[in-house]
Amino acid sequence: MAGSGEESKKLQLYSYWRSSCAFRVRIALNLKGLDYEYKAVNLLKGEQRNPEYLKLNPLGYVPTLVDGDAVIADSFAILMYLEEKYPQRALLPQDCQKRAINYQAANIVSANIQPLQNLAVLKYIHEKVGPNETTPWVQSHITKGFEALEKLLKDYAGKYATGDEVYMADLFLAPQIHAAIKRFEVDMNQFPTLLRVFEAYQELPAFQDAMPEKQPDATC
Repeated sequence: MAGSGEESKKLQLYSYWRSSCAFRVRIALNLKGLDYEYKAVNLLKGEQRNPEYLKLNPLGYVPTLVDGDAVIADSFAILMYLEEKYPQRALLPQDCQKRAINYQAANIVSANIQPLQNLAVLKYIHEKVGPNETTPWVQSHITKGFEALEKLLKDYAGKYATGDEVYMADLFLAPQIHAAIKRFEVDMNQFPTLLRVFEAYQELPAFQDAMPEKQPDATC
């Protein structure tokens, strides 16, 4: 029945403003035109370890998406769920080779860059190695990953990462490049393809509305 409580119930996104993983999902929700309720989880205050949140996400990470009875943690899983349940504005191309390139680019970010710059890792390095070692650590791993991405995408990129349409690779690249520039002072001039597509994202409302500084829990 149209207008029923179940159908009108908003998606809920548990997010932290500066999380690049949550940033990806916010872009996807915006691209697909899905309304959602923003549920802030303050990682600095340890709210991700609250028992109620751990019932939703046993790892205590963000993001977590709640869609009725469905609870999905991990940004990659959330994006695939959204792609299958809400197929409007596809996040993946039909061409199988180009689709594979999107998966590969996304995986370079999600498996080989982002985990090495999360709060737990940086806290450990700060305490066990030294406070001056965190930024060089992150910069080295971002640079390694970006060098791989630059080589991977140079023959596929158009206006965006894998052509002239926004696809999943772009959802992973935008937050990672944003963090590289804003937080970790990486010189993007050495990565001209990545810098060019990042500049193109600045023209897209779905990306701009998902920016960390525009979130309700942003602190700066």
